[in-house]
Amino acid sequence: MAQSYKDLVVWQKAIDLTVAVYQLTKRFPKEELFGLVSQMRRASVSIASNIAEGEGRKSKKEFAHFLGISLGSKAELETQLILCERVGLASNSEISFLKCSLDEVGKMLAKLKERQNSKSKES
Repeated sequence: MAQSYKDLVVWQKAIDLTVAVYQLTKRFPKEELFGLVSQMRRASVSIASNIAEGEGRKSKKEFAHFLGISLGSKAELETQLILCERVGLASNSEISFLKCSLDEVGKMLAKLKERQNSKSKES
């Protein structure tokens, strides 16, 4: 395992993604404050937070479990980005950038989860 969750590139990229989501949603209409803004921010924060919580538990099995939760939040955020695009809350280029970042984080999470699952089976 890494020395700290902060050393994990996937956590760092998840934090960058969260910052980008906050920047995007800052420009959304006020009527979305308790709708998509809140949902998207919570989903993006959840990705990085669950990586940190899982790594902090110092158990490969629990880490894999929390990575699974992060993957669920990734899917949730992806759905919300699709909705934003369809209702015209953000440009195609803004959504495309976030989707690419989200895909990268998702692939990294899936690989890390797979490694943790195989390590926990070895123990």
